[in-house]
Amino acid sequence: MIFIIFFIAAILVVTAAIHLNQCGDVISKKTSLSGAAVGTFLIAGATSLPELTTSITAVYIDNPDIAVGNMLGSNVFNLLILAVVDLFYRKQRLFQRINQHANLPSAWISLTFLVIISLSLLVPESLQLFNIGIEMYMIVILYIISMKFIASDYEDDHDAPLTKDIPLSSAITGFLIAVGVVFISGSILSLAGDQMAEVTGMNSSFIGSFLIAASTSLPELVSVLAAFKLANYNMAVGSIIGSNLYNLNLLVFTDVLYQKGAILNSIQDTHFYLALLGITMTLFLIYTLIRPNKIDRLGHYLMPSVFIITLYFVTSYMIFFL
Repeated sequence: MIFIIFFIAAILVVTAAIHLNQCGDVISKKTSLSGAAVGTFLIAGATSLPELTTSITAVYIDNPDIAVGNMLGSNVFNLLILAVVDLFYRKQRLFQRINQHANLPSAWISLTFLVIISLSLLVPESLQLFNIGIEMYMIVILYIISMKFIASDYEDDHDAPLTKDIPLSSAITGFLIAVGVVFISGSILSLAGDQMAEVTGMNSSFIGSFLIAASTSLPELVSVLAAFKLANYNMAVGSIIGSNLYNLNLLVFTDVLYQKGAILNSIQDTHFYLALLGITMTLFLIYTLIRPNKIDRLGHYLMPSVFIITLYFVTSYMIFFL
């Protein structure tokens, strides 16, 4: 029965995520918002809801490894999604079709957050204030300061045809309904994945970092594919980078809810390797955003994406045995 529930929830998430992108595409083209802005804020926030409910549940059942692993694991899985899509649709050359400067600030900020978390994991007992790690305060302050750099006013992809031409009010209503469906079905998907993981007998760190993280990242996968189909490439990249920013800020929220001290002090050491993987993959993403667009050979263009995919599976193998 748990497998059937998981499958039904997955179908609902996929359907809602497709509708989410269609409405987001209308909003981006019928308002002054750019595709990158819609992806970074609207879609990324909606598709991060399953991660939020999963981590809240993990805190409630006193399993901080799942709470933290879900967030960090979803981030690296999101970057894997971009790399796989780029490899699969290699002829379109995704990263040569986007407004690089619109997504670059979010990528740098995400990298900064991961560095802060990694340094905190290196310290056996990090400093805390009111049972919250000091690193969480740093992330919140930096996020607030960086908002003006993240908010984009670029006018990109507005001339591309709408796949679903509906009134703006209907798009906003549809977007909100899809958010609700993603929240409910994504939560069921996460809980079902957790139960399936318990049956396998694997440890919480690996389950949270990879199995549940992959499950809760399903909306991001569909969002990227749907945005790619709409030829709204900035929204595709922006939704992934924005979702990673949301996940790291939601990690702050889980630390607030965790009443036994700083949550990073209560997890297994293997999470440091996961955070390090996130840093390395984000650096490769930043490289693709700042390198020149004039790359003739397809092999040279795909090299960063191939490295990201390879790093993910090699590190997953190492963490599984650790």
